[in-house]
Amino acid sequence: MTRASRSPVNLLGRDVSARIPSRDATKGMIRMEERDAAVWEGALPFLRTRDNDAHTLVSYGIARALLEMVPEGDPDVVLPAIILHDTGWSTVDETVAFDAIAPDRDGSLHHIVIQHEKEGARIAREVLGALGHPRAAIDEIAEIIDGHDTRLTALSVNDALVKDADKVWRVSPHGIDVAVPRFGLTREESAILNASRAVDDLFTPAAQAMSRAFLAWECMTESPQWLQTTPRELGA
Repeated sequence: MTRASRSPVNLLGRDVSARIPSRDATKGMIRMEERDAAVWEGALPFLRTRDNDAHTLVSYGIARALLEMVPEGDPDVVLPAIILHDTGWSTVDETVAFDAIAPDRDGSLHHIVIQHEKEGARIAREVLGALGHPRAAIDEIAEIIDGHDTRLTALSVNDALVKDADKVWRVSPHGIDVAVPRFGLTREESAILNASRAVDDLFTPAAQAMSRAFLAWECMTESPQWLQTTPRELGA
């Protein structure tokens, strides 16, 4: 963790940290495993565009959570696929990429979206092949990536989980943050736009619940009522 310092505010006046369970014994606390970290290192040079590095990390975390709730999914397929799914955008000029996914897109750049999928599948084969992943897993991962945005149906549970993790990101705090300057929106407009492009298109009940939880947080913390809340001060 990068934020390791302890809060200077302590309303109890005593140290309770000894009663905190271990990280590994606490559900929901994840870290990138060694195998996935190797995939990440291979993918990272291809993710330095369109905030894809941060998008990928958040989507990876979402995928890990979804896999806990959908045990039929295969982590050996889903997790490498989500890490590598957007590497193909590295082959597209960033300005063109933004136009291809803009809210007012007219479809004339749909081939660019397809290009990033096909190039991502190619890059995935190269990265995973170099790492020695099984051929069958590589084939499935490449098939998932090649169509993860444009294919409206899911080929399998694994495909559904990758698609869902990618889309749930849109309504995460980071996803909403990214769309504000990218498209010149207010934060509320960004939340509405991203919700309209995510919530109704999810395949699994777990992802649907997760997206609604993100939106509940967003709507309440951006509400006028939130401005009426008063943080407790030390000693109050």
